[in-house]
Amino acid sequence: MQSRRLAIATIIAGLAALTLLAGCGSKTASRPVTTDDVSMGSATAPVTVVEYASVACPFCAQFNIEIFPDFKKRFVDTGQVRYVAREMLTHNGSLSAAGFLLARCAGQDKYFEVVDAIYHARDAMEVSGKYREGLLKIAKSVGINEAQFDACTSNAASIEALNARVEKYMKVDGINSTPSFLVNGKPMAVAGLPTIADFEKAIAEAKAAGPAR
Repeated sequence: MQSRRLAIATIIAGLAALTLLAGCGSKTASRPVTTDDVSMGSATAPVTVVEYASVACPFCAQFNIEIFPDFKKRFVDTGQVRYVAREMLTHNGSLSAAGFLLARCAGQDKYFEVVDAIYHARDAMEVSGKYREGLLKIAKSVGINEAQFDACTSNAASIEALNARVEKYMKVDGINSTPSFLVNGKPMAVAGLPTIADFEKAIAEAKAAGPAR
């Protein structure tokens, strides 16, 4: 078991190294939403907002905790926006990789619940260094036991798929920081985290420009 975990750590360390490639490629329009994406809101909403984020990123955590609940209430729950989450491995690649693997294993209906729990536990895990313990506690809260958690975070096919998604986001979508936001394919250029007012403006402009995204 120890050698298996060491092998897993090596694989995830390789994933974390992908963050060093951030900035490669030029910014392009967002790729269309695919079955690889995790989203919330109506698929027929007039506006699609894509967030590229890492569950280990402190600024992503701040957005999730302080701004996202109001964003969801105002725009997603009212049918104006389809929100798409795309996974990056910034700040702490091992934590973000394991966290996203866990969220995927929890399933679409619990994906955002797991991501939110990781954001709220992020600071405590960073201070204690007890990442596995913190993630395992979250896994158990959504019905995933320890054996399932270990299998989930060491699945080679899932790790390769996450690897491929992150590479596309960096090299094809040109993402070089987190959190980054696209509104109907157009990057949001704001200083710091976008506010609700920033989103209101960008969403109104996207509606006026038409449905293409």
